[in-house]
Amino acid sequence: MKNSPLVSILMPVFNEEKYLDSCIQSIISQDFKNWELIIVDDFSTDNSFQLLGQFAIKDPRISIYKNENKGIIGALRLAFRKSKGHFITRMDADDIMPVDKLSSLWSEIQLLGPGHISSGMVEYFSDDVLFQGFKDYEKWINQQFYYTSIYKECTLPSACWMAHRSDLLRIQAFEISQYPEDYDLLFRFYEAGYTIHGIDKVLHLWRDHSERASRNDPNYADQNFFPLKIEYFRKIDHNDSIPLILWGAGKKGKSLAKLLLENEMPFRWITDNEKKIGKHIYEVLIEDAEILMEPTSKQIITAISDVNFQADRSHLIERVHFSGNQYFHFC
Repeated sequence: MKNSPLVSILMPVFNEEKYLDSCIQSIISQDFKNWELIIVDDFSTDNSFQLLGQFAIKDPRISIYKNENKGIIGALRLAFRKSKGHFITRMDADDIMPVDKLSSLWSEIQLLGPGHISSGMVEYFSDDVLFQGFKDYEKWINQQFYYTSIYKECTLPSACWMAHRSDLLRIQAFEISQYPEDYDLLFRFYEAGYTIHGIDKVLHLWRDHSERASRNDPNYADQNFFPLKIEYFRKIDHNDSIPLILWGAGKKGKSLAKLLLENEMPFRWITDNEKKIGKHIYEVLIEDAEILMEPTSKQIITAISDVNFQADRSHLIERVHFSGNQYFHFC
């Protein structure tokens, strides 16, 4: 990896003094050496900025800036503007890089040229108890079904990817963005037709703790995910020449129905709940799910989070898929 191109690591920091040492030491210890770490302090109120200054004095590859506009989007925007690398990656200040993270991501992407993103597997860890939900999510995201499951949840780990700078400029990454910013970026990759190459190796260690932004920042609350999904579904996958079916009339189904109505996207609404069939919600008739068997092409959005749903209705789902309909899991 001698004379390898510069890799820029973008890292927002907000009140992470407890984790900065282990995080930055893991970057300094990388077996890939030609990197720059662009850190933007996002109005920290602890000693993060002072600690960062000590690292910058010791290693000239580390640069520190103060955010101009509060929030991770502003921090990433500033970090990207200050970066010089041909390749770009992200890091979260409370996480840890395995020693071969940068070399593995770089080795994969540099052979493929623009239009390709490299990523890897992740592993959760915690200084306290690691709950089963995190273990389940880790297993799910490590399947690396980047686009086939894109409407269910963000399938690309937020700080475990590497991209060509030119590709990020092309899609105006960080310049035009919205929360959740990692999910928005994934949809931008999808819209642009970039291929994501998953490496079968753990390349990022995700630390869970009670102060983590994904737990506490309102920008990552569930209600921010559906508008983003509907926005990109409409732009990328929606085919208004065939019927759109919304499957599920619970809380999440109602939220999606509102968004579809607000976006003037006509749909039929179905459920397996016999108590709701035949009623109207938001002036839309709730119909029996058996209408899926009608011999016409359809686009189907599922809004059912019950883990037993697919098992219970597998016979119907299989028949729907077999008939050539398009299926989009939003939960």
